[in-house]
Amino acid sequence: MAIKKQYLKSKPVCKVTFTVPAEEAKKVAVVGSFNEWNTKKAVQLKKLKNGNFKGTVDLEKDNSYEFRYLVDGTYTNDEQADAYAWNDYAGAENCVLNL
Repeated sequence: MAIKKQYLKSKPVCKVTFTVPAEEAKKVAVVGSFNEWNTKKAVQLKKLKNGNFKGTVDLEKDNSYEFRYLVDGTYTNDEQADAYAWNDYAGAENCVLNL
């Protein structure tokens, strides 16, 4: 898994690209504090020919966001996250993205 951050000079925004290797998966999405953890508003990642799923989100810089991947209905974390935060509601750790 990979997270790429690209800060824009013209706007207070960071383009965050999520890449998830999941050849066997049918559907991969990103949910988090930036979309109120709403699976209906989840960022759907596009499957590439190499088996990876990839998608980009524009997020306001100078903020922290919690997120997780939703791979075929199962939540997973990214080992390249900036940090992790315990979530009592989910009973699991969320990934943290610091921009």
